[in-house]
Amino acid sequence: MPEKKLLTRELQKNKTRTQSIILLVIGVGLILVAVAAIFAIPKAQAEVQQVSNSAQPLAVNYPAPEVKLTDLESNPVALTDFKGRVVLYNAWATWCPPCKEEMPTLNAYYLDHRDQGFVVVAIEDGEPVNEVAEFAKSYRLSFPIWPDPKWVATTAFKTDVLPSSFVIDRSGQVVLSWTGPISREVLEKYVTPVINQ
Repeated sequence: MPEKKLLTRELQKNKTRTQSIILLVIGVGLILVAVAAIFAIPKAQAEVQQVSNSAQPLAVNYPAPEVKLTDLESNPVALTDFKGRVVLYNAWATWCPPCKEEMPTLNAYYLDHRDQGFVVVAIEDGEPVNEVAEFAKSYRLSFPIWPDPKWVATTAFKTDVLPSSFVIDRSGQVVLSWTGPISREVLEKYVTPVINQ
């Protein structure tokens, strides 16, 4: 009889030990799930925030103002040089943090859509040519950069907030405008359909 009690006690100890191990494994699993969720939530929130912090284009419809300037090599240029293409005119400045923030996005979007008759024309608002050229070089910008030391473009487009952008369709009508940096997702949603028309 004492052997049977001893065996029963051993079985209960093993059962208790097994239950403890199972609870420990479940607890560790729950902790790992919680840690994974903690790391995943900020990423998801950052992605939502990036889209929500993006400028949202406004549909407009008016003829593009005539803008004539010189490029970084002192060649005469005009927005009408791109008639028949979709033009995204971006008003910006070398000292403007949100302008700097959106430049890589604009450049990548331009590179992906330039073969579809699309061009970004970034007109810098008021800084000396050498500073503008240095900025364009350091950011490896592929689209046309025009210095505008006398604010010709921003005056013609009646904007005094940077960055500001305007999309001109193939017929020369301004069809979208926005103020502030824009995300790639929003460019694809609003500008790509204009390119595809």
